Amino acid sequence: MALTDRAIVHAKPCGKPYKLSDSHGLYLLVNPNGSKRWYIKYRFVNKEKKLALGPYPLLTLAQARRMREEAQLLLISGIDPSAHRKAERLAITPEHTFESVAREWVISNVNWSAEHKKRVLRYFELYVFPTNGSCDITKMKVKDLLVPIKEVEKAGKLDVASRLQQRTACVMRYAVQNGIIDHNPASDLTGAVSTPKVRHHPALDLNLIPDFLDRIDDYKGRQLTQLTQLAVKLALLLFIRSSELRFARWDEIDLRNAMWTIPAEREPIPGVKYSARGAKMHSPHLVPLSRQAIELLHEVRQHCRPGTELVFPGDHNYRKPMSENTINKALRVMGYDTQKDVCGHGFRTMACSALVESGLWSCKYPA
Repeated sequence: MALTDRAIVHAKPCGKPYKLSDSHGLYLLVNPNGSKRWYIKYRFVNKEKKLALGPYPLLTLAQARRMREEAQLLLISGIDPSAHRKAERLAITPEHTFESVAREWVISNVNWSAEHKKRVLRYFELYVFPTNGSCDITKMKVKDLLVPIKEVEKAGKLDVASRLQQRTACVMRYAVQNGIIDHNPASDLTGAVSTPKVRHHPALDLNLIPDFLDRIDDYKGRQLTQLTQLAVKLALLLFIRSSELRFARWDEIDLRNAMWTIPAEREPIPGVKYSARGAKMHSPHLVPLSRQAIELLHEVRQHCRPGTELVFPGDHNYRKPMSENTINKALRVMGYDTQKDVCGHGFRTMACSALVESGLWSCKYPA
């Protein structure tokens, strides 16, 4: 029995993928995550084969049937539809494929760290290139650009989908600026993807800071008690990011001139994920050190074994940094709920509130 639009719309996901058959090999695969994709099943030289057409509803039932008819005409002529599609893709000038232009765009961002470039490319490789990588960028329209992005959004990865939308728009803008295309279809992508919910990190009210400082002094951890105390105090004083503190090296810190220079990227530590991360904006970040911060760092030095490169080494291996959960674990031991009361990243929120309330700084630039 042939499919209807009503049957497709009302097809609900189950615990495993299932097929809704139309006719002459055309069927819709309904996945557990709710996504739906068209396929054609056919035989060529006595072998059963499958040709992926595209996702529903971007590809309608009528469009899928037309593509099935085109595939049937190829089979009558003795041509394998899958091989025909591959040949068409290979015929595109390589430098004008979406993938080649995207890779050029990533390379062109000379201020990015090698790690950031690798991360941006990885997202394209995972989510965009399988669908759009071989497409002729000069012929791409808004609906083509949206296909992989909408697939990611359908899977509930709203933050990833939003980033892909932004980066796809950047690739197309790069193509315009370099004379590859005349018009940027990605300018119409705005608003096409649901905005991810902003998650605010919990932070203490400023009037609770005295009690917080008392709890830090009373903190009784099982291992590296004093080093953990110092890490929490320093994070509160400098309001830097967790990775900037965890991966800090002594050679970045100039105690004499009261300055910590966080590099754009660091020498990676074998076996430690993201250890090459430096400053978030991928350029050296200067952190002035107050008198109190310098005193804390002198104390930290006393608790480190001679020759230790890391400022805050781990519990069991001094060549590796402390765990990313160390500060939050300490906060929980102090009696705080890191989901509701305060967490390590919430120190930055507290610092922002304190600076604004002081009247010396403002969120707005002066006219």
